[in-house]
Amino acid sequence: MKSEAQQDSVASDKSKGSVRKRGAAVRFPPPAIFLLLIVTGLVLDGIWALSTRLPALIQPAGYLLIVAGIAMVLIVADVVKRHQTAIQPWKTTTVLVTDGLYGRSRNPIYAGFCLVNVGLGLVMDNLWLVLSALPGAWLVTRIAIEKEEAYLEQVFGQEYLDYKEKVRRWL
Repeated sequence: MKSEAQQDSVASDKSKGSVRKRGAAVRFPPPAIFLLLIVTGLVLDGIWALSTRLPALIQPAGYLLIVAGIAMVLIVADVVKRHQTAIQPWKTTTVLVTDGLYGRSRNPIYAGFCLVNVGLGLVMDNLWLVLSALPGAWLVTRIAIEKEEAYLEQVFGQEYLDYKEKVRRWL
């Protein structure tokens, strides 16, 4: 006969297994948030153009931000692939990735998306696009990050809590 503690442990393991299989329950793809905000920024600029009022010399910085943002996404995708776990937040996470850019930010892909939006805004002299990074960060936090964090806490427990304490959510 199993003790009550053993039964609780087995139930906890089964619960973790079912949580692990279903993923973080993110229903809306986070990249779509940033794409929708880019489209919104372009539409708003057509209705009511807002310049960044920055000198043209800033434009190359916009290209650098775009390249940096895309590079972050590609680098992280490679790290996740090497760890053989899913990059999509609605799929099962089998490994807690804490190396590479994940050693600096718990959400380097989303930070990269924000950089792309700001960079596009600078390149296009579109303040709407620059500002779109703010609602993008807020929306992705509410729609994806909070669910991902709860999921990772359930699946990886103290290991994730320790990581969360060491590494910031964004930068």
